[in-house]
Amino acid sequence: MQIQLNVNGHARQVDVEADAPLLWVIRDELNLTGTKFGCGVGACGACTVHVNGKPMRSCVLPVSAVVDAKITTIEGIGAGALSAVQAAWISHQVPQCGYCQSGFIMAVSALLASNPNPSQDELGTLVTNICRCGTYTRMRAAVSSLASAAATAATARTSTVPNGAGK
Repeated sequence: MQIQLNVNGHARQVDVEADAPLLWVIRDELNLTGTKFGCGVGACGACTVHVNGKPMRSCVLPVSAVVDAKITTIEGIGAGALSAVQAAWISHQVPQCGYCQSGFIMAVSALLASNPNPSQDELGTLVTNICRCGTYTRMRAAVSSLASAAATAATARTSTVPNGAGK
């Protein structure tokens, strides 16, 4: 069956069964291998992609469910340059083996897009991916640095310059 997808801003046509998991379409048909297979049951999050801006586990999502959706994979998250989350991951040396990190970056990017300053509780509740290496402390530090930067930027945008300042 011919299925039309929008992946990373590009129209792509694939010939797959309607119930094929999106993960395997992304990896095997589109050759975008940054999205990883972890558990196959939607529990670990290694396969996380954005569907219309929301994090979704692609290993349990049939391709037919995303025909009219905007799909973003890890390859599309930085649009040619590192995203803020990717840069924070490097700065805080988050990855150990790195296998699960594309899924974490996708989940955290979606969270920060909807809530630029999440609490640690919100982070733990809304990002449920699993890292077998246990780099959670570094991930939390990376997200905290991004939240602090967002809060500083928000404060700077709402601050007013007193009359005569800068003269």
